[in-house]
Amino acid sequence: MTSPDLPASTPQQPDPYGRALPDRVQVVVVGGGIVGCSIAYHLARRDITDVLLLEQNTLTGGTTWHAAGLVSQLKSSHSLTRLATYTARLFEELEDETGQSTGYRTTGSISVASDRERWEEILRGMSMARTAGVEMEVIDPERAREMWPLLRVDDLVGTVFIPGDGQTSPVDTTMALAKGARDRGVTIREGIAVERVRVENETAVGVETEAGYVEAETVVLACGMWTRQLAAAAGVNVPLHPCEHFYLVTEPLDGMLPGMPTLRDPTNYTYFKEETGKLMAGFFEPRAKTWKYEVPRDFSFGTLGEDWDHIGPIFERSIHRIPSLAECGIQLFLNGPEAFTPDGVYYLGESPEVDSLYVAAGFNSVGIQSAGGAGWVLANWIAERHPPMDLSAVDLRRAFPFQGEKAYLEDRISESLGLLYAMHWPFRQFESARDVFRSVLHDRLADLGAVFGEVAGWERPNWFAPAGMEREYRYSYGKQNWYPASAAECEATRQRVALYDQSSFAKFRVRGPDAVAVLNHIGGADVDTPIGKVVYTQWLNDRGGIEADLTVTRTGPQEFMVVTGAAVANRDYHTLRRALRGHDADVTDITMELPTIGVMGPRSRALLSALTDTPLDNAAFPFGWSREMAVAGIPVRALRVSYVGELGWELYVAREAAVDLFDAVMEEGAAHGIHPAGYHTMNTLRLEAGYRHWGHDITDEDTPLEAGLGFAVAWDKEGCFLGRQALLEQRAAPVLTKRLVQFRLTDPDQILYHDEPIRRDGVLVGRVTSGMYGHTFGACLAMGYLNNEAGVTKEWIESGSFDIEIAGEPVPATAQLRPFYRARTRT
Repeated sequence: MTSPDLPASTPQQPDPYGRALPDRVQVVVVGGGIVGCSIAYHLARRDITDVLLLEQNTLTGGTTWHAAGLVSQLKSSHSLTRLATYTARLFEELEDETGQSTGYRTTGSISVASDRERWEEILRGMSMARTAGVEMEVIDPERAREMWPLLRVDDLVGTVFIPGDGQTSPVDTTMALAKGARDRGVTIREGIAVERVRVENETAVGVETEAGYVEAETVVLACGMWTRQLAAAAGVNVPLHPCEHFYLVTEPLDGMLPGMPTLRDPTNYTYFKEETGKLMAGFFEPRAKTWKYEVPRDFSFGTLGEDWDHIGPIFERSIHRIPSLAECGIQLFLNGPEAFTPDGVYYLGESPEVDSLYVAAGFNSVGIQSAGGAGWVLANWIAERHPPMDLSAVDLRRAFPFQGEKAYLEDRISESLGLLYAMHWPFRQFESARDVFRSVLHDRLADLGAVFGEVAGWERPNWFAPAGMEREYRYSYGKQNWYPASAAECEATRQRVALYDQSSFAKFRVRGPDAVAVLNHIGGADVDTPIGKVVYTQWLNDRGGIEADLTVTRTGPQEFMVVTGAAVANRDYHTLRRALRGHDADVTDITMELPTIGVMGPRSRALLSALTDTPLDNAAFPFGWSREMAVAGIPVRALRVSYVGELGWELYVAREAAVDLFDAVMEEGAAHGIHPAGYHTMNTLRLEAGYRHWGHDITDEDTPLEAGLGFAVAWDKEGCFLGRQALLEQRAAPVLTKRLVQFRLTDPDQILYHDEPIRRDGVLVGRVTSGMYGHTFGACLAMGYLNNEAGVTKEWIESGSFDIEIAGEPVPATAQLRPFYRARTRT
């Protein structure tokens, strides 16, 4: 497509202010904050020096200039921690490399906990950090007070010290990155605004600026609060919104000494740092104030007004931790807007809508500490045309169109800012911007006690509260209040029959003469099958990595139905759309047209047989096939598949008939002991059966062979599929040095979730990808990749002793290649 109101070409015009621009470059980076300068710097380090960085005002004038300058390494996941760790190491060396002062100091940081729950969160984070090589140390509160004399410690449960954390000058560090980029040949121009990105044939081809048009092979939007607006004009969705962010600086204060560590008190929503003998206190209040949806172009080095009514209660809490704050004067109260995202994680990567248009934005007040890593991976992504590591957590393709709407952003962003210092509970559900999408079965499910969560805007039943049980979460890191309810759902699925509302699963119809060829090219399995066959497959990249994990059902000679997860619907849709480009086939999202009811369990055949004349025995309706049939007189497409490891069918039904079908299944199901079940139960049962989950157990840097999915690769099918050569080379190797392994904790009271370190005979060999309590086994189960240069073999696994570190403590675990539960889908 072409951007609206643009002529076919724009001749270069002389700029009256003398700001001459090149006619053409390899890469244009839009935005001169620390992230944009880091991208330009890292591109140059990759020998991509034909780069033009454009800043509409002055370098650092958006958000960078008023950042606190904290450089911390510990983040919420392994991948984010790796990126932050890279930033710290880069900043340590940048001044020596460029000769430009950065103000960086390795001061370390202290985090304090005043309750047991927060202390467990910190300890779990410390365990995760070990997988990324971050050094952390549990210290006595009294030692923390020695390092921070003004710190109140009498109510503290625990403290940790991260010696490798630091502090930097945001402006000076940005200038060092800019100098490093310039020294390698990058062109930087200030005072020139990019008015729009020119798009032709769904590809970014340059930028329209105040000083004329510049053609480019690649365009990068790293323009902070302005990114959403500029991207939207190019047809790209970048859901972010500015929020007011507050900090203050005191008058000089006795006890504030140079080189003091950063201090974090997340329970009181505050961080503290020494600032030339003064104290800086910054706040992440539970409910933030959103600012303008449309940010003015001329907002440079701007601040917003004081708001003591808003920040006063949090300031009072900060006085509890640093009592001296109550008596000292305030020299500066700063309120500066920053861009935040709906899930509190920034965006990186190529846009799904427009080729060669990349985004790095929405840094949620952690732009300084993320800038080095973000610049490094995005430069590599541009150079290699694929991400250099698993970046699914930050990938722009996770964003959905509805999230860019003004009302949604204003509601959700005020919550997401506050979550930065809130407890990061497992299974925590957002409270704001809910009810975007509801299944037509929503009211029926609510009547049965459903407690809903939200994924991709969908209200989905996570668990069903029995009569007399409160219908809300009581969060903890242990066995939460819904465990008994989920146990009953698991028991029903394993022993009788359960009903699942799977309407949120994304469904795409692909049809056309080239449909089979395209689907076979991007997927490892062979979908050129008889009509009605359901094929489990992975979509691959040219390195053999897994881009998607889904099913493809042939519904006609030139027609297929693709079913994938709700959370990856946008990503997978655009993967397919791009693959079909230039071919005689098209894709349509039919998710809303086809509500889906899963009937799962050993009694599912008996239940459905009472409602249909279609034979459901193995000979007439085998596993992995689909049929159009009538259930209770209602036309459905039934797929005999299962994500819970039991006999079962998914029933795809017209929207107007879904409630009647639900009622018929539940009415007949009463005689078979039917029970409604939610997504927590589905997650438990799929882990027991060893079924992988994309984004956790499999990503674009894991291959089917490493993930134990080699059975889904059709090595000799007609035509060459993506990644085949890489997989053939891996298959020919003597051993696999990385493999996905199943684990079971020996302590039934311990719960793990993801990214916990795995050790074999005391040596770190991997990390957990996902975990869930297995009610069938009365213990927590997990998956995780193990690495061993001599090969991850059955013999190597069986000859070692394994433990998984949880909150700093090693917990013994049983390891094996096969799932702990033997699936009964073919019975």
